[in-house]
Amino acid sequence: MNIEDFREYCLSFKGTSESFPFLDKNILVFKVMDKMFVYGSIFPKDGKIRMSMKCNRDYSVELRDKYSGVQTGDHTRDLSWNSIYIESDIPDTLIKELVAHSLQEVINGMTKKKQAEYNNLR
Repeated sequence: MNIEDFREYCLSFKGTSESFPFLDKNILVFKVMDKMFVYGSIFPKDGKIRMSMKCNRDYSVELRDKYSGVQTGDHTRDLSWNSIYIESDIPDTLIKELVAHSLQEVINGMTKKKQAEYNNLR
């Protein structure tokens, strides 16, 4: 999957936005209702674009064991974030599932009030 297709897919969900909020204007961030669900460098030094996504801990281990394109999340050392190389051995359909999963993990962590607000978005 290329970065433009990836970007379009991330923005296809209701309540999402993109920005470059850090001093390093190379870090693209996707948020749902002002909560980050995907982030990554769009001009990495190694030329391989990877985007970090929130993930269920058990699922993270499974994915890391199965795909070389799934690694420990950048700047995180726990199992709740993975770095996904978007041009790797991961099928595009799975990358889309992982984006949707990340978004849902973030929504699940919101207050009930925020979840209801999200559900009422069009």
